[in-house]
Amino acid sequence: MIDVSDLHKSYADVAAVRGVSFQVEAGEVVAVLGPNGAGKTTTIEMLEGFRTPDSGTIRVLDTDPATGGSALRQRLGIVLQECGIDPYLSVTEVLTQHASYYEHPRGVDDVITLVGLDEKRSSRVKTLSGGQQRRLDVGLGIIGSPEILFLDEPTTGFDPSARRQAWELVHRLRDLGTTVLLTTHYMDEAQELADRVIVIAAGRIIAEGTPDTIGGRSQARTTIRIPWPDDRDLASLPLPATRDGQNAVMETDAVTRDVHAVTTWAIDHGIDLDGMTVTRPSLEDIYLELTSAPADES
Repeated sequence: MIDVSDLHKSYADVAAVRGVSFQVEAGEVVAVLGPNGAGKTTTIEMLEGFRTPDSGTIRVLDTDPATGGSALRQRLGIVLQECGIDPYLSVTEVLTQHASYYEHPRGVDDVITLVGLDEKRSSRVKTLSGGQQRRLDVGLGIIGSPEILFLDEPTTGFDPSARRQAWELVHRLRDLGTTVLLTTHYMDEAQELADRVIVIAAGRIIAEGTPDTIGGRSQARTTIRIPWPDDRDLASLPLPATRDGQNAVMETDAVTRDVHAVTTWAIDHGIDLDGMTVTRPSLEDIYLELTSAPADES
C-alpha cells in the first residue's frame, strides 16, 4: 500500500528527512512516532502529495503521490491536525458537501454514527466543542471510503471517553480493510491501535517493530518494586535490590520464580507487600530511551 525508499528532504541547510525507508502492508495500522522536529510530519506530507522529496521514491497505492492527482485522492482519506471547515454549515451539510467530491462515498448518516455525532447532526460547526470538531475532522477523512487513511494526531482535544470511541472507530476501519497510517504523541494510543510502530528522530528511522517488541522491549528485564522503609536493610531481601525513595527495586529475567521468592519471603517474615508492582518497560519508557539518545549527525 505504501513503499518509501531512501527519502530525503531539506529546507535550506536543514535536513528534515534523511534516508527514510519503510513499507506499509494492506490492512495494517502503523503509528509514526517522534519528537517535534523529528521529520515525521514532513514525511507524511510527502506521502500525501503535499510536498515533493529532494530524492528517493514514494509509491502510494502504486502511484507517485506528487503526480497522482484526483484519481489517487479518491482513494485516500486525510485528517490533518487542523481542518478548515465552514463554521456556519451543519454537521450533515459539511459531510454531504464533502461526500459529493467522491465517486463512491460512505453514507453520510453512517459516518455521523461512526464518529459519534448523532446528537449533533443538525448543529452548526461553530457550536461544536473542540472534541466534537475533531470527530467531524475524522468523519471528513472517512467519507470517501478510503483505502488508506492518514491520521495526524487524531485524538487531540478528546476526553478519555471520546478517545476510546475514536480507538474503536480505527479498529472497525481496520476490520473493514482500511490501511491506517497515524501520528500520535500518546503512547497508549500507539500501543492500543498500532500493528507496527516506526520511531523517527533527527530525520531518520531509529526503531521499527510491534509495540511489544520495539527497541528490545520484549527482552527487557522486569522490575519488582515493593514498599521499603528507610530503616529496613535491603540485604534482608531474597533478591539483590536497590533503593528508590521509599521502595526497594529488584530486576529479574525469571519473573515467576523471583516473584514467588519475594512473596514467600514476605509471608515467612510477616511483611505486608501492599503496593507491590511487577512491570516491564512501557512503550513510553522505550520511546523516551530511544529518542533521548544522541542523534547521528553523519
